[in-house]
Amino acid sequence: MAQEWNTQNIVVTGAASGLGRSICTRFVHLDASVRGIDIDKDRLQEVQTVLGNKFIPVICDVANWDDVVQVFSQFPPIDVLVNSAGIVGQTNIKSHETDPADVERVFRINFFGSYHTSKAVLPQMITRRYGRLLHIASIAGKEGNAGMMAYSASKAAVIGLTKVQGKEVAGTGVTVNALAPAVIETRMVHAMPEQQVKYMTDKIPMGRCGSLDELVAMVEFIVSPNCSFTTGFTFDLTGGRATY
Repeated sequence: MAQEWNTQNIVVTGAASGLGRSICTRFVHLDASVRGIDIDKDRLQEVQTVLGNKFIPVICDVANWDDVVQVFSQFPPIDVLVNSAGIVGQTNIKSHETDPADVERVFRINFFGSYHTSKAVLPQMITRRYGRLLHIASIAGKEGNAGMMAYSASKAAVIGLTKVQGKEVAGTGVTVNALAPAVIETRMVHAMPEQQVKYMTDKIPMGRCGSLDELVAMVEFIVSPNCSFTTGFTFDLTGGRATY
């Protein structure tokens, strides 16, 4: 399996913790060259200490287009981009009670972060006639979680982005897909109100959170060279919750 990845340049956003860190760990162990993007310099350095020289920490605010352009222009050709950077924002709050500034902040990171980075890499992927782009969405983007308007709407926008980009690149050797997990056990989930987490977990027929190991295994397949006939699709990782 290492032979499949040891020539690949992979970029993962949100790399300092949670899903992003786990995805970086998987690909470093597969002998890929991984650039991990985040705004948390200290945590990125700690990840590099653990993972070694195959992991290259990169400070970049994906919500800022100018920052993305400057940083990505210094990268070698990218084979795989995984957009994992995301925040929940205010939760357990009615949509009409939300703070517009908080809603905008969630969209800036969750949606515009994915838009900015994919805009930066897709032209060279199309020119090279190879690339794998994966946006981490959420079941909330399909079904909407009460009390999580900003997060749900931003992830719905990510799914829409995936459908558009996936169709646009079809036949170029590039694929764009999304992954829609239900609750995955991470620090972000632990920081949410218990009532909000229970609301989400109760909807999962398997009756539990998903694990990071389960998520990274699916990510590995989606961005592999073997996953070549699927684009514009949102993969399910919900323990039976998703119905479409």
